[in-house]
Amino acid sequence: MNVKVYFSGLFIISCCLFALCSCEKKPASQTHFTKTDSLTGAYLALQDSMLQAWNIMIHDDNRKIKAMHNLLHELVMTNPEKREELKAYEERLDHLISLRYDQKSMSETGIVTEYDFASNSLVTELIALAESQKEFAYNTTLQKLDDNIRAADQRVNNYREEYDFIATQYNRFIEKNRGMLKEIDEDSFLEKKPLFQMVTE
Repeated sequence: MNVKVYFSGLFIISCCLFALCSCEKKPASQTHFTKTDSLTGAYLALQDSMLQAWNIMIHDDNRKIKAMHNLLHELVMTNPEKREELKAYEERLDHLISLRYDQKSMSETGIVTEYDFASNSLVTELIALAESQKEFAYNTTLQKLDDNIRAADQRVNNYREEYDFIATQYNRFIEKNRGMLKEIDEDSFLEKKPLFQMVTE
């Protein structure tokens, strides 16, 4: 798990919730304004933390896909006679991006599972292909790309757990404060966020 993002998110949320609770001690004439203000701050902090966790996760996934593209390019350079065979992998990688979920679409049945299947299949096949090459033993570029892909693939669940943790706090927060949040922003739908834990079970 990305410890820096995890604790920074917790710190922001804790500060806002502390401010929200402490406003109860203010004189009655100031309470409504202060509580509304603190509630807005906590709501925005949760949204920011959730978006940051999401963006870090997607950025890492993009780096993994780029590493797979680079691995294919290196394989074409060392095995030009296999260009057409390797082109099929490029097409699958290009299609992978179109399969990827977002914060809303991930609630659709099977969309995360479909993406994971396509991604895992490519990772497994490309690593096996790279490591089967006779030049793999001395080609440091292939070895480094192989390591980068493996490492990124192993980080997926950590990033998802981190996102789920913050999204769970957000869901609880809007459920508890839905009435007041509607007063603050009438146009907000205040929809709960789907969690990876739920959509992949």
